[in-house]
Amino acid sequence: MLGLPEAVRGCLFDLDGVVTRTATVHARAWKETFDAFLRKRADESGEPFVPFDPGADYDQYVDGRPRLDGTRGFLESRGITLPEGEPDDPPGSPTIQGISNAKNDLVLELLDRDGVEVYDGSVRYLHAARDAGLRTAVVSSSANTAQVLKVAGLTDLFEARIDGVVAHERGLPGKPAPDTFLAGAEALGLAPAQAAVFEDALAGVQAGKAGHFGIVVGVDRVGQADALRAHGADVVVSDLAELMDQR
Repeated sequence: MLGLPEAVRGCLFDLDGVVTRTATVHARAWKETFDAFLRKRADESGEPFVPFDPGADYDQYVDGRPRLDGTRGFLESRGITLPEGEPDDPPGSPTIQGISNAKNDLVLELLDRDGVEVYDGSVRYLHAARDAGLRTAVVSSSANTAQVLKVAGLTDLFEARIDGVVAHERGLPGKPAPDTFLAGAEALGLAPAQAAVFEDALAGVQAGKAGHFGIVVGVDRVGQADALRAHGADVVVSDLAELMDQR
């Protein structure tokens, strides 16, 4: 059914890059935020300014991960250690929280100004899955998932939402740990083997593999099909519509 094993009874969808085109918004926000920090640091230290790479750095350190983990991971890759700070640190403060807050404010600004684009093939697949009786949940590290779904008009297509807000409330580690996907399956009343995971991020397919789900579908939006397979995807497609004619 829809390119999935017969045992699958539900689908767990990442949001950014799988259902909505907000991955590009996040990549832009990360770049502007990190570049502002790195440029200031370079000016003060006399060291060369090496900008954030919205391709390699985004995929390796921040894509699919909780915001704080992304900030921490990228800075560590540059040998930069900052204090954790507090959740209410002013955006741009030289703390993990402050830089993360600056990134989040920029994402909200971009979404408010430009709206949310969706992948038509994914929306078609969601409707087909619902029509086929499959249960659906969105599993995203973003704390803005509810707002994005509302702006995109997709809220009613999901029975459950496990996002950055829920993960924080429950103390769930983010991807590549499988905990948020496991929580999504549990919210649908399904065992992992009965659920399919749909992910475009390397950390996300790692999480799906670690959770022993019925199938992990990698969605290749940026030409990283081999990397998605290497990180745990059972099948890779460029658009979910490709699965709709499979039996």
